[in-house]
Amino acid sequence: MTLQISGRSKQYMETAQSLLRAARGMTDEVVATRLKMLADDYQRRAEKASSADAARLVARSAAKAEYDWSQELV
Repeated sequence: MTLQISGRSKQYMETAQSLLRAARGMTDEVVATRLKMLADDYQRRAEKASSADAARLVARSAAKAEYDWSQELV
């Protein structure tokens, strides 16, 4: 089974990448550090969203398999 990155997770990663690009262009180190911290937070959100979406997909597949199995018994 191949897992794909969810749309929500992809948006979080794109935002994190944009923040990191902006941080690289900053001359103010304080602002750059804050942008990097915010980018880290968005990366964590992307990982969490991806895990949650994968868990939902597995649960859905398990429920479908159980349903298919119960139909064969009838």
